[in-house]
Amino acid sequence: MKKPRARDLGLDFSGTTGTYNSLTDIDGVLVGHSTLIHDVPNTGRKPVRTGVTAILPFGFDPVPRPVWAGHFSLNGNGEMTGTHWINDGGYFFGPICITNTHSVGMVHHAATKWMIKRYSDNFNGKYVWAMPVVAETYDGVLNDINGQHVREEHVFEALDNAKSEEPEEGNVGGGTGMVCYEFKGGVGTSSRIVEVNGTSYTVAAHVQANHGIRDWLTVLGVPVGKELREDLLLERETGSVIVILGTDAPLSPLYLRNLARRATLGIASNGTPGGDSSGDIFLAFSVANKQKLPELSPVHQNFENLNGVFIDPIYLGAVEATEEAVINALVAAESMTTIVPPGKICRAIDHQQLCEVMHKYRRLKS
Repeated sequence: MKKPRARDLGLDFSGTTGTYNSLTDIDGVLVGHSTLIHDVPNTGRKPVRTGVTAILPFGFDPVPRPVWAGHFSLNGNGEMTGTHWINDGGYFFGPICITNTHSVGMVHHAATKWMIKRYSDNFNGKYVWAMPVVAETYDGVLNDINGQHVREEHVFEALDNAKSEEPEEGNVGGGTGMVCYEFKGGVGTSSRIVEVNGTSYTVAAHVQANHGIRDWLTVLGVPVGKELREDLLLERETGSVIVILGTDAPLSPLYLRNLARRATLGIASNGTPGGDSSGDIFLAFSVANKQKLPELSPVHQNFENLNGVFIDPIYLGAVEATEEAVINALVAAESMTTIVPPGKICRAIDHQQLCEVMHKYRRLKS
């Protein structure tokens, strides 16, 4: 049975979405997951609830290409590899993978191996180096994070099975063991179709939502977290959120950095102030200006760049998509038992209760 999403519940988010209301609405972008869930009752072994999410900006393109990008860190208590070069060079080369905090090394190792095999003709005998992006959030509340259960084969599975279809959300991939506003969190996505001077572009968000405390949760301006008070888990904010923004608009790395910064406004729309313990780290990329790697390119390159005077619709789309993606993650998630503290339930947000609160404040679409 297909899971409902936020709009299916009657939540009236602004903006026009793409076909799937997903990052995969951007032509050529693929998303894949490898999900590890192993509960072994009565054995004393801690449950495994983790995984890997892979985003391929150019899909399975046989030509290695730079992905023009920009990075922004609202609060740096976390990791996103490759950002030093993104800040200096304006691009990365490879997939984006998202996992748990203690699996970054393994995922980077495996993603690099996958790239070397896929582009062997370019890596053998040429000065080409891999620069995948690997980001993380901490899932130790629900997962045996210290067991480091993510292996090479799980990374390969996420990469090889990436697709452009209706999105999987909630307890999948890197988001499997995540907690958001003291509800079960995880993966969420959303897209917007925007128009700039008569041309339509897509901008979309993918989030791994593992942030916030209940008091902060706001949905379309409604203080949902102050209304739904059952099964509280945390005394203070301890999580993180990764936001990946993608677009087909031709933007320079400078404007992609500015676009990544707008993810801050998107997550703030749902109430988070960006807690000190939270790694709130954002990346924006564009699939426009498709070129070969600089190492394999001529001296001069052509680059189309949207005039910043006209960019505001894309900024607005990014904010709206990020806001909705977080709520989609909450709506899609399913309850799990906790490891820390042991024996509690991390509840998924109850759809009926959510709708009742939204109706109370007259913010539910009839």
